[in-house]
Amino acid sequence: MKIATFNVNGIKARYETVASWLRDDAPDVAVLQEIKSIDEAFPRELVEDAGYELHTHGQKGFNGVALLSKTPVEDISRGLPALDGAHDNDDDQARYIEGTVIGETGAVRICGLYLPNGNPAPGPKYDYKLAWMTRLEARAKALLAEETPFLMTGDFNVIPDARDAARPAAWEKDALGLPQTRSAWRRILNLGLTEAFRARTQAAGHYSFWDYQAGAWNKNDGIRIDHFLLSPAVADHMRDCTIQADMRGREKPSDHVPVWLDLDL
Repeated sequence: MKIATFNVNGIKARYETVASWLRDDAPDVAVLQEIKSIDEAFPRELVEDAGYELHTHGQKGFNGVALLSKTPVEDISRGLPALDGAHDNDDDQARYIEGTVIGETGAVRICGLYLPNGNPAPGPKYDYKLAWMTRLEARAKALLAEETPFLMTGDFNVIPDARDAARPAAWEKDALGLPQTRSAWRRILNLGLTEAFRARTQAAGHYSFWDYQAGAWNKNDGIRIDHFLLSPAVADHMRDCTIQADMRGREKPSDHVPVWLDLDL
């Protein structure tokens, strides 16, 4: 099972980019972020014509996530549960979707997310980011307690350490690289999850985002903020995790590129 996460930065703006990607690269499962579309306005033909089942959790003009699968998806839920276990209906930002994908030899619960950016920090946006990460940690704990094989993937808006930025010092006071952000990230990892890319590649210089400004792509001035976190049961099935960096150099690119996970499921 090949699963890809991709922040498309607007599904309508990236229509042809995503269409050719689904056709040519053909992930078994795709988890999209920043679709920037309400559910009713999502161009369903884009994914259904390519043979995918589609589930969205959208919002007009901002945020939004989608789960695409070539095999059936069961038990879809939308919205990150609140700390009391109920879905947080007070959170009007469409940032989280879950569904169980059935593979050839097993099933995996896929948690697709678009974690808040948090800037400017400090401030209410950063408070929201940290609170959201606390809720994500609680959700991971609950899934582990249920012994559900699961993975969490998407745009985490977290630079885990200095290896994950071309210019680490430039991000030290940014919400993506603040010590509190990295501490919250480590708390989630330390539940026993595997950060898939780092389980295969330790070197610096691998990025998943290059800003549109200041020639960042040509300078390779990037950061790595798109991740896969795997429960132990899923980590046992991991073959590889790679970044499709060449997508950033194509016509009408997103500022993010897909990250791929290969599982023997």
